[in-house]
Amino acid sequence: MGFDQVRQRRLSDDIVEQLEGMILEGTLQSGERLPAERALAEKFGVSRPSLREAIQKLTAKGLLVSRQGGGNYVVENLGSTFSDPLLHLLESNADAQRDLLEFRQTLEASCAYYAAQRATDLDRERLRTAFDLLQNCYSRVGEVSRAEEGEADASFHLAIAEASHNAVLLHTIRGLFDLLKRNVVTNIGGMYKQRTETRDMLINQHRELYMAIIEGRADDARQVSTHHLLYVQEVLEEVRQQVQRTARAERRNGV
Repeated sequence: MGFDQVRQRRLSDDIVEQLEGMILEGTLQSGERLPAERALAEKFGVSRPSLREAIQKLTAKGLLVSRQGGGNYVVENLGSTFSDPLLHLLESNADAQRDLLEFRQTLEASCAYYAAQRATDLDRERLRTAFDLLQNCYSRVGEVSRAEEGEADASFHLAIAEASHNAVLLHTIRGLFDLLKRNVVTNIGGMYKQRTETRDMLINQHRELYMAIIEGRADDARQVSTHHLLYVQEVLEEVRQQVQRTARAERRNGV
């Protein structure tokens, strides 16, 4: 019978494991600076050489980057699903916009379902803050910019993803954050012009989604999220068809 030799685990491996866990759960975010080595070593109750060894291992894995005289940071592009050039392509292509909404429907419905099941008191507080910011945007008709409303909308959905306590869903949503924000900015103007009730519908849908999660109604949260994005798809399809009809009419008139 053969036996493999038991290898002694290094202290730095335990530190690596903890830091990786913090990155995975979203406690340490892309681009965030780690505490100073002395403070971090004290928090972990380890020596600074062991901490430095752990940081070197995480740097080699591509999770951290060290800046001369500036400390250690989680890499900027961590979880960045789409590059900037691709963002521009996606936001300017009607079919890609539709594909994004279909993807969001699947992704965000799951986030809402798990958030309703798993949200902690702290998660609910953060979700409440994000919801209040979004409602504030809706209430300032004519004052708020599309960019501000887009950021508030995307932040609300990101807070739901954080409350889902599913690392894959969270990092996917984080990677899509800029794309989601641009998607809202691109679409809301046309949606508001297409249907006068759109703003009220979005306000009510977001409120229903928020309440379903806060009250722990997982099936309702998933259903509301799905209906919300189906409504957005429906209105945007009307906008697309209206644009096509207008262009056709202008061509006939030689405009």
